[in-house]
Amino acid sequence: MRSHFKSRLGFTLVELLVVIAIIGVLVGLLLPAVQAAREAARRMSCSNNFKQIGLGIHNYHSAYNQLPKHGGGSSALNDNLAHNRNCSYSNRDSLSMLVGILPFIEQQAIWEVISNPFEHDGAPGLTYLIPGHAWNSQVADYPPMGPAPRHVEYDPWVTTLPTLRCPSDPGQGLPAMGRTNYVACLGDSLYAVNHGVFDAKNNDVGSSGGNWQGSREDARAGNRGFFVTHAKMRFRDMLDGLSNTIAMGEIATDLGDNDNRTVAANGGTPSNNQMRNNPSYCRDQAGWIDPLRPQFWTGTPAQITYGRGYRWADYHDFYGIMQTVLPPNSEVCFAGISTGNYPASSRHQGGCHVLMGDGAVKFITDSIEAGNSRAGAVWLKGTGSRAPGSISPYGLWGALGSRASKETIDDQF
Repeated sequence: MRSHFKSRLGFTLVELLVVIAIIGVLVGLLLPAVQAAREAARRMSCSNNFKQIGLGIHNYHSAYNQLPKHGGGSSALNDNLAHNRNCSYSNRDSLSMLVGILPFIEQQAIWEVISNPFEHDGAPGLTYLIPGHAWNSQVADYPPMGPAPRHVEYDPWVTTLPTLRCPSDPGQGLPAMGRTNYVACLGDSLYAVNHGVFDAKNNDVGSSGGNWQGSREDARAGNRGFFVTHAKMRFRDMLDGLSNTIAMGEIATDLGDNDNRTVAANGGTPSNNQMRNNPSYCRDQAGWIDPLRPQFWTGTPAQITYGRGYRWADYHDFYGIMQTVLPPNSEVCFAGISTGNYPASSRHQGGCHVLMGDGAVKFITDSIEAGNSRAGAVWLKGTGSRAPGSISPYGLWGALGSRASKETIDDQF
């Protein structure tokens, strides 16, 4: 007799469970590696964006024999209108250096819009002053170079440019306008950085009249970075060498979560002198930083429209600058419109990118040697280690930010 056996056509429940368990273990092992690979790709893309911006700066300098001006643009001849921050007649010299390099980073289309009159709604336009001419009634709502970067009706200022965004940063949407993750470096400057070589009325004056707000003398003594607000800068000004001077830095944009790297504390506002004398003033105030989450402020955000990187076209300190005072990913400390501390930051782990003057992109770790975080800044009337021309009090990090202090940089960074 021949016996007949039925062949088994399936798996037992135990076998299926074993296979599922093995797959689960493999996924658990592979997922962190996949996430790390994705972040590495995003970080490389971020670095490539910065390299393109660096090439744009060098091409701009080749074309015009100067750097793109940070705090440049246009001003109406009528002084009251030129300095009305909400006016539509000019941008009040408030454009970031990113605007000038647009044609050099393959953004010719948006540059054409900015450099020509702009019509928003098709209705009869505003009356604005064309330099060198009488008052004219124009059809366009905004003149060439646009209004101040706070105007949401002006399309270029609310346009997101992929070249200016780090892929690791998820920030998007209101209350921000067009965001940027790359901003100008003003070095180890703290005092009157927002005014630079202009005072509050854009007058080119000295300190003899008692006006500390960004006079040329104050800027010459204390504004020691690659860019100086409103000033015409050239490569030849970088006496420490382009490869030893940071031109721009990366910042994280605000997500509305009270991150102390991207928004100001709600506890109060230090005075200009307090900020100048102690860059860690906000850190030292009891109850400002959440002890359980040191990267966040307590309470609610101070002002929801004042977020880091919220306006790519705006030169103002909160939106458009970084400094080499506190190390990367430290808290911001807002001391009003003229003085403040705005460290570099990023959504990458452990540090952020910087663009050197020679176009090289470096990744700076949070642990970079940064000297004494409570040392007062160098300024016009400083004495001792704070006198004009002194080496940076903020270690290697500060030395990389100052353009002409003759510090010796012998460490890898």
